[in-house]
Amino acid sequence: MDVPTKEFRTAYDRVMAKWPADTVSYEVPTPFGATQVHSCGPGDGSPLLLLPGGGATSASWYAGAADLARTHRVHAVDLIGDPGLSVPDPGRPIRTAGDVTAWLDALLDGLGIGAAAVAGHSYGGWIALRYALHAPHRVRRLALLDPTGCFAGYRAGYLLRALPMLLRPAARRTRAFLEWETGGVPLDPDWLRLQEAAAGFPTVRPVTGPRPDAGALRGLEVPVLLLVAANSRTHDPRRVAARAAAVLPHVRTVVLPDVSHHALPHTASAELTFRLAEFLGR
Repeated sequence: MDVPTKEFRTAYDRVMAKWPADTVSYEVPTPFGATQVHSCGPGDGSPLLLLPGGGATSASWYAGAADLARTHRVHAVDLIGDPGLSVPDPGRPIRTAGDVTAWLDALLDGLGIGAAAVAGHSYGGWIALRYALHAPHRVRRLALLDPTGCFAGYRAGYLLRALPMLLRPAARRTRAFLEWETGGVPLDPDWLRLQEAAAGFPTVRPVTGPRPDAGALRGLEVPVLLLVAANSRTHDPRRVAARAAAVLPHVRTVVLPDVSHHALPHTASAELTFRLAEFLGR
């Protein structure tokens, strides 16, 4: 298995330096490989698992980590096969949605956690929702930050913009794409450098699938907070909110103004942090 480049590791460490001083980093073995975890907050705090968007790494939660760690033991992970420091097992790659949920089962077991609050952004939101449907007894609360593939499809224009970046990864294409999706809003230069460094990262094809079944969603008893990016170019924010309201029995939806899909969660606004802390602290 190839290893991250020096450029990637330098950029990764620079963003991780923005995390709280008490953050500890380590690997948790699973049947699918070693999962990189960054933990902070009180040791006896209620556990909170943070799942990043595709290609974003666990480091991207830095803006809200300190606030969340005031009341929770925060565990942010690098997705297996994605850019980051997790190391997939070449003999047992993650290929199905069932593999993804089995990986999370093993990860929570390895962390010694029976049940946790789970928050996921984008693709991490899809994973979090899938896991809540698979093991609702292990998910106390579920926070979804502009999740993809859950309640609405991608906009055609977004896919057309993303295609060149996916087919021929390059730092300049990544920067141009992110500047377009975020509407030119100033981005943290260290985070942007990490995204550029991730363009050539050796990854495996992410596991995707159809949207979760409406009937299964209607039966989900886990409390859900849905945070929708009002300026998202990834999908139609109104459709995401309306669909979630129609199928989730215990959802609270908040539309975050003046923020786009890829600006989450690293440009966490005061409202985003407040909403998450309020929901998770109940």
